[in-house]
Amino acid sequence: MLYIAICDDDQYMLETLENLVKDFFAKNNIDIIIMLFASGEELLQYENHVDILFLDIQMKKLNGMETAKKLRQSDFKGFLIFITILKEMVFQAFEVEAFDYLLKPVQEDYFLKTMCRLLDCLKKTGDKNLLIRIGYESRLIRLDDIVFCEVIDRKIYLHLLSSEVIEYYEKIEDLEKRLSSCFYKCHRSFLINLKYVRSYKNGAVFMEDGKEIPVSRLRSKDFSNVILQYMKDGRI
Repeated sequence: MLYIAICDDDQYMLETLENLVKDFFAKNNIDIIIMLFASGEELLQYENHVDILFLDIQMKKLNGMETAKKLRQSDFKGFLIFITILKEMVFQAFEVEAFDYLLKPVQEDYFLKTMCRLLDCLKKTGDKNLLIRIGYESRLIRLDDIVFCEVIDRKIYLHLLSSEVIEYYEKIEDLEKRLSSCFYKCHRSFLINLKYVRSYKNGAVFMEDGKEIPVSRLRSKDFSNVILQYMKDGRI
């Protein structure tokens, strides 16, 4: 799931971009949630995660450039794409690590080129996302959305924070290689996200979603060391 924000004080532009974004990700079989904002002030009040932000530069009161600077200062790490009517404004974009800019009126062919490059970047960020194949469809999943992975009869089941369970075919050994160091194989059938470990007792891990995951006896000592180190590093 990708979380996308669009910020523009022009209602027509908001709707235009929303439709372009929906069509692009639907064609690429990627689930998204879109949030719409009519001002920089409104966007800055939003505290949830954003993967991709489309931000108008010329807005009343707080303009897009100042909004972007405030977002970066507050540790926003998502992809930033500016929307502007003035090409010369984009030279300031380097200050806020913008991925690209789109000139108004937004042309669909240029939008598609930008989004294809962005999607390619997303696929390469293996430390943040997992690209899986479900039948003829591909889906990009944020690693932070995965609580644990389970294998049953050659099928992988990804248990997500949203309570959704995604199933697809892959060997757990291959999946383990594609996951970040935040995941630990505590049992031959389970890979857990250490970020969501709530407690460990009597050979079982209790996850934040309430699920109980077994830890094999062969891995119990190593797991204790791993979880302690993870806590020392301040990652729990």
